[in-house]
Amino acid sequence: MQEPGLRLLFEARGQVSAPRVIGQVRGARRQVIAIEPDGPFVGDRICGRMVSGFDWQWVRADGVTEVDAAYLLETDDGVLIECRNTGIRHAPPEVMARMGRGEAVDPSEYYFRATPVFTAPEGKYDWLNRALFLSTGARYPDGVRLRFYEIT
Repeated sequence: MQEPGLRLLFEARGQVSAPRVIGQVRGARRQVIAIEPDGPFVGDRICGRMVSGFDWQWVRADGVTEVDAAYLLETDDGVLIECRNTGIRHAPPEVMARMGRGEAVDPSEYYFRATPVFTAPEGKYDWLNRALFLSTGARYPDGVRLRFYEIT
């Protein structure tokens, strides 16, 4: 049996808006965060920019944030690719409070992982439809940085 590994696919950077809080829903705070367009993504096999994106979140009472993000990516050669990225972020309450106040927090102080699924058209990037991926995230006062890995 072959052990899986990780191969860096690309790193993406984006600016984010302030959360728009919908309110308490089924025991969690429901909110959505818009991801501003034109954030770059760069990798060895694929590069481009984020056209648009939203991160729908459930902030649970136990301090875990469930993320359900959707991005529209455009490669440098003009191909549009959809990415759905679901996962979780959590940290001790004092760390989450610092992040909530907009302070810079070292990514080693919290857990931020997700499982992206890409939908690419037939052609040059359709290999994205036939692989599994993992992403790690880092939240900064002015944006987010995500690294996407192919599970080999």
